[in-house]
Amino acid sequence: MTRTPEEVFAHHGQALGAENLEEIVADYTEDAILLVNKQVFRGKDGARAVFTQLLSDLPAAAWQLDTVFAEDVLYLEWKATGGGRQSDDAIDTFIFKDGMIRVQTVFYTVKPA
Repeated sequence: MTRTPEEVFAHHGQALGAENLEEIVADYTEDAILLVNKQVFRGKDGARAVFTQLLSDLPAAAWQLDTVFAEDVLYLEWKATGGGRQSDDAIDTFIFKDGMIRVQTVFYTVKPA
């Protein structure tokens, strides 16, 4: 049975909170496209690179999420504080396909907490 977008994102959030990089990457398709701060990353290797950087930018972060789902699309505004740094202006969009993340756009900036 294919996971719903809500189920995929619930797993994604749990993996991110646990800083489990391989579980985060497992939610992405082999041909995923991630557009992050005007850079393009592709596939599971691209997702791994994106989240390695994010976890480095905001280690052991406390996350605040505000989500809106519409069919296979998720709009996400988030804030996070960790490692003496914070992001309070982040926006992501996810497009899901067959129980996986196919496309994600991300914008965030990091500053001292």
